[in-house]
Amino acid sequence: MSVLCIIPARGGSKRLPGKNIMPLAGLPVLAYSILHARHSESVDAVAVSTDDDAIAGVARAYGAEVIERPADLANDTATSESALLHALDAWEAAGNPAPELVVFLQCTSPARRRDDIDNAIATLRREQADAVFSTSPQQGFVWGVRDGEPYSLTYDWQHRKRGQDMEPRLVENGSIYVFRPDILRETGNRMGGRIRTYDMDEWSRFEIDSPEDAELLEWVVRRPEFRMTPTLPETIDLVVFDFDGVMTDNKLLVDETGRESVRVNRADGLGLDGLRAAGVRAMILSTEKNPVVAARAKKLQLEAVHGIADKGARLSQILREDGLDPANVIYVGNDLNDLGCFGLVGCPVAVADAHPDIRTRARITLNARGGEGAVRELCDMIIARSSPRTP
Repeated sequence: MSVLCIIPARGGSKRLPGKNIMPLAGLPVLAYSILHARHSESVDAVAVSTDDDAIAGVARAYGAEVIERPADLANDTATSESALLHALDAWEAAGNPAPELVVFLQCTSPARRRDDIDNAIATLRREQADAVFSTSPQQGFVWGVRDGEPYSLTYDWQHRKRGQDMEPRLVENGSIYVFRPDILRETGNRMGGRIRTYDMDEWSRFEIDSPEDAELLEWVVRRPEFRMTPTLPETIDLVVFDFDGVMTDNKLLVDETGRESVRVNRADGLGLDGLRAAGVRAMILSTEKNPVVAARAKKLQLEAVHGIADKGARLSQILREDGLDPANVIYVGNDLNDLGCFGLVGCPVAVADAHPDIRTRARITLNARGGEGAVRELCDMIIARSSPRTP
C-alpha cells in the first residue's frame, strides 16, 4: 500500500529562469514540496524528476530521490503526464515496487498546509476515487471572449446576483494531484475514472510564474499556517562562518593611510554566546589576510583560520583531522569562493544577499543580510530547537 510522491522540476524555464530553486522565504522553491511530502504521514517515498544538475543537487539536499529526465521530456512542449510516466517507469525499473498511489506536486505551488497531502489522500480513499485534484474557491463575475464578443461565464449578466448569493465555484489550483497509476497508464492523463476534489483555501491557488508571483508568495509562505521550518542537521558538530559578507556587510572603510576597517553586528556576539552555552563548536574560515579577522574572532572567542587561498581544501583538512562527519557540519557563506565549502558539508547556509549561485545551492537561505544579523539568526535557529550533541 505504498504512496510515491513525484515532483517534476525541469531546468528550462524561460519566463523566470531558475524559478524551481530560487530562494523563497529562506528555502529554495523546490524544498517546500519536498518537505511537504516528507512530513506527510502517508507518503512513503519522494522523487524529483529533473534534467538539471542544480535542481538535482537541491533535491538530494532536502532528502528526495532524483530521477534523471531525458531532454525530450523536459522541453517547452513536453507534458507533465510524459514526465510522470517516465518517472513511474524509472522508479519501477530501479527495483522499487509499483506504488498503490501517486501524489503529483507542482513545486511552483508552494502554499500548502502541513496536512494538505494527507487530507487529499484520505479524500481519495474515503470516496473510493481513482483521482483527486486540489481546488481553491473562485470569486467574482467571470467573462470569456468569443469572436471578439464578451460573454458571461459564471453568471447571467442580465440577472445579476450579489456575489455572496452566487453558486460556489472551484478552480483547479495545480497544487496536489493524487491518482492510481493505472489511470495514468491507461488514459495518459493524471485524472480519470471516479474523480473527486480536495478543497484548499484561496492562498493556495497562487503559483510562481513571474517575479511578482514570487513576491506575493514570499508573504504567503511566511504566514503561520504555511510556514516551513528550515531543516538543520539532527546533530551539529561544527558551524563554520565565512567572515567578509557574513560577519560583515561586505564593505570596507579605507582612510587616507590605506588602513581598512569593517562593520559588524553586535547582536552576533550574543548569538554566538548562546551557541557556546549549548556546546556547539563554531569557527571562522576566511581568505581575508587583514588582522581584523583575528581581532574579531578573539573578541567573539572563536577559532579562526584566515589568510588562506583555498577554503575548501582547508575545511576538508579540518573535517578529516578532527574526524567530523560532514553531514553534521554547517557552513555559512555569501559568494562564489564559498562553493567549495558548500560541496563538503551537509548543511550549506547562505545569507540573504548572497550570490545567486550560492543561494540556489544552499540548504537554508537566511532572512538577514551579511553583517546585518545573519549570524544571530542562524544561532537563534540552532538554539531554539532541541539541544545538539556536544562535540
